[in-house]
Amino acid sequence: MNPPPQPLVFLLALYAGWVNRHQQRIVEYLIAENRILKRQFGKRRVRLTDDERMRLARLGKALGRKLLAKVATIVTPDTILAWHRKLVAAKWTYPKKGPGRPPMMKEIRKLIVRLAKENPDWGYRRIQGALANVGHEVARSTIAKTLADNGISPAPDRPMTWHTFMRSHWETLAAADFFQVEVWTPKGLRTFFVLFAIRIATRKVEVLGVTDKADGDFMKQVTRNITDAERSDVLGGVTHLIIDNDTRFDETSRAALKDDGTKCVRIPPRSPNCNPHAERWVRSIKSEALNKMIFFGAGSLRRAVSSYLDHYHRRRNHQGRDNKIIQPGAEIGESTGDIRRRDDLGGVLRYYYRAA
Repeated sequence: MNPPPQPLVFLLALYAGWVNRHQQRIVEYLIAENRILKRQFGKRRVRLTDDERMRLARLGKALGRKLLAKVATIVTPDTILAWHRKLVAAKWTYPKKGPGRPPMMKEIRKLIVRLAKENPDWGYRRIQGALANVGHEVARSTIAKTLADNGISPAPDRPMTWHTFMRSHWETLAAADFFQVEVWTPKGLRTFFVLFAIRIATRKVEVLGVTDKADGDFMKQVTRNITDAERSDVLGGVTHLIIDNDTRFDETSRAALKDDGTKCVRIPPRSPNCNPHAERWVRSIKSEALNKMIFFGAGSLRRAVSSYLDHYHRRRNHQGRDNKIIQPGAEIGESTGDIRRRDDLGGVLRYYYRAA
């Protein structure tokens, strides 16, 4: 093959030199521009995305450290080369599989704890069988370890939770408590105590007494009324009565109730959440009625409590009972007729219904 003519070689060399000088000017301009921008940024760090780092790493590797030292302005040459080494390492990095069996799913662990708390007399084998019923094959040792990690004792030493106790006695369970109201009397402002009982399953409430002296004599009379007379639908058939640690619930009253077939169960100290239905009823009667009134004499308080009880049972919807009324009247559910309003306690309590 004949070599190209000398004039052509000269022209190609001349053109290549021009292109090289032109590219060199472009590079110098870009370097100067980048340095100006970097000075304007000052000490603020330039934030780069992972994609931008990857592009700089690939281009920087091809240039080498010496050339990078001349042209790199945003980051140092060592940084760019370090990014490149990370890319190489990531290419040859594979996920490692640890030895042994995979960890148990969180849902199964939660289920084991739930079964143990809701069934304090269930041992490991019983829990294992319940898990198998829902498609989980779990070893006995795994169940034991899960319970130990959650601070749950084996079945013989596992205490019954308060929630489980209430559920197991739901239909025959009631709660009793006091609340106090300030009343103006001829002797000045006096504190009156209202003792009530609530049936947990039905939410029915009965006021057992209103007094300004909740002493032993008052409790004896209340206990005598409960045990001697025919019990109402609130306390009739009750086997367990939840009370707090109020000293007014003395040993004599508790023993009399026990002899009559009702065992008093005292909640832990300073734990009103263990008697939620009674606490909720106190909040309801106070926020809906009593806190909006001023009482002059014990009679006005008794009339207000009695009126609220009638409204509570016959004209108030209860969220704990699917938003239904405890003792609904015949007008409930009517879709025809004029809508009327009934006011109780001077309009403090209101009820809307359709006239027959």
